[in-house]
Amino acid sequence: MQFHHHGYVSGDPHLQPAEGYGLTRPAELPDEVDVLIVGSGPAGMIAAAQLAQFPGIRTHIVERRAGRLEMGQADGIQARSVETFQAFGFAERITAEAYWITEMAFWKPDPEHPENIVRAAVPPDDPGEVSEFPHLIVNQARVLDYFAEVAAKGPARVTPDYGLEVVGLEVADDPAEPVTVTLRHTAGPHEGTNRTVRARYVVGCDGAHSAVREAIGRKPVGDKANHAWGVMDVLAVTDFPDVRTKCAIQSHDGGSILLIPREGGYLARWYVDLGEVPPDDDGSVRATPLTEIAARANRIIHPYTLDVKDVPWHSVYEVGHRVTDGFDDVPDELTGTRAPRVFLTGDACHTHSAKAGQGMNVSMQDGWNIAWKLAHVLTGRAPESLLATYSAERQVVAQNLIDFDREWSRLMATAPEDLPDATYLEDFYVKTAEFPAGFMTQYQPSMIVSDHADQGLAPGFPVGKRFKSAPVERVAEGNPAHLGHHARADGRWRVYAFADAPAPHESSALRDWAEWLGTAADSPLLRHTPAGTDPDSVLDVKVVYQQDHFAVEYADVPDVFKPRVGPFALVDHEKVYATDPTSDIFELRGIDRGGAVVVVRPDQYVAAVLPLSATDELAKFFAGALLPQDTTPAKGSSLTKDSILTKEDA
Repeated sequence: MQFHHHGYVSGDPHLQPAEGYGLTRPAELPDEVDVLIVGSGPAGMIAAAQLAQFPGIRTHIVERRAGRLEMGQADGIQARSVETFQAFGFAERITAEAYWITEMAFWKPDPEHPENIVRAAVPPDDPGEVSEFPHLIVNQARVLDYFAEVAAKGPARVTPDYGLEVVGLEVADDPAEPVTVTLRHTAGPHEGTNRTVRARYVVGCDGAHSAVREAIGRKPVGDKANHAWGVMDVLAVTDFPDVRTKCAIQSHDGGSILLIPREGGYLARWYVDLGEVPPDDDGSVRATPLTEIAARANRIIHPYTLDVKDVPWHSVYEVGHRVTDGFDDVPDELTGTRAPRVFLTGDACHTHSAKAGQGMNVSMQDGWNIAWKLAHVLTGRAPESLLATYSAERQVVAQNLIDFDREWSRLMATAPEDLPDATYLEDFYVKTAEFPAGFMTQYQPSMIVSDHADQGLAPGFPVGKRFKSAPVERVAEGNPAHLGHHARADGRWRVYAFADAPAPHESSALRDWAEWLGTAADSPLLRHTPAGTDPDSVLDVKVVYQQDHFAVEYADVPDVFKPRVGPFALVDHEKVYATDPTSDIFELRGIDRGGAVVVVRPDQYVAAVLPLSATDELAKFFAGALLPQDTTPAKGSSLTKDSILTKEDA
């Protein structure tokens, strides 16, 4: 990470200096806010962590619980989420305490003795190496703790207001009027009393029984699968040999188990098949006692035994697959006529089984998606029309998740002899690995996603999909690095210029592009960077050369890749990269040797791939995604257009 550019930092560099609203933030929830986040689950906390990076925005988050979550139901952390944690600065710490899933064992009835189970296959968890990050298991409560830390240490100092739940919400007809939210105190000295908050925007992260969803008239659409599962976190003694390996266990006639080892070395989560639920059950299956769940588990894993010693948490649920009919408050017939002001995320807009390990992961991407867009609109970086892309993008993702989870849940509940062939379940797991890892999301063309006309210049960076990092060398000091790991969740766009073949000191398409970006009247860097801010405050521009770092003389690199930042106008030396000879990024991602430009959104999704010569197209793309800024420097300011290209002092 980078620090000291605003002066020497002797303490925790993750604690950013308080700014703006962070300096005057009231101890209690005020009557008027810019963004009210309802619910401090995964979607709510990542939204708070992102918005905390914008000190000019009055962000508040309310939670009906009296304090932090102590034990969450979700625990699966897909590799895409770990990439996200890297952007928020805590991937290394949470990875160190988590359980790593590297393979999955499939157990089936013994053909000779079907009353017993035998190990049938142990495929790798990520056979295609779709990410450099692992698949983790860690309690949801710890994930929330880390995001809470980021939010509290951000410039806006966002912390949850506990003991408040939504009991009413009204969206005024006049778009200039705030959303009125009625809250009830659920704990503390004011318990049972109501109060009102007015917010420019509301983000509903309040779960499957969302009061925000009900208030805006949105409805969950879908059905139950009429199949029940008991789930228990247990400390147990067992002779089952793969108790510390993720397992799919199918018995001959007792049902199935999905076994998920937990962090800490001793805890494990057992999803136990309770069978079909009669139509007239009316929810009574949910009263299945823990002793029955444990007994069923023992029948399924025969000839092995499970001796349960302690159960920190257990539950019974019926599989349901539902997607809300819209993810914001704009009725379908009014889409495009007004901007949304209330948004739904996570379980408030999609519910499914827990066995695919997707709920927390998809919810976090919901929260990040809407948070950076709200930040851009509220800070004047982007037009309000940007907010309509949230529902358009995330509703498709939710439906794809439901379709996948419905199939995976069906297969897990199907007797082995009823599957098409003996290896069908494990083949499905391997074949679809990219989806549960979180990497099949691909946003369609919009104001923030271009078409695919130039995709052939960098097929390894598919437009609309997440930016897949790759090894490089940083030129300034020769250190190995991962290109995508340097992109923090700070709300900035990334522009990666992949150079053509000539050396940095030679004439090239890259040098021409850099000259245009730093000086031309239509340059998006100049057009969209507000006066008085760092030259990379909106667009973070980096270069990757085809040569290794020994062949790149830093002094020959165009100055647009060496911006001056902070009050002392210090040079940022961490935007110039070279190719790692042992792992050539140009070969790994199929980047054209004639060069290419890859634009990446603040939430790490590829927005455009263009040739270096397509300056008009790049300017047009950002003109559609961002608003022009006042670039006239204030009197006495040293950050003029010319200073963006100021050379280092000799």
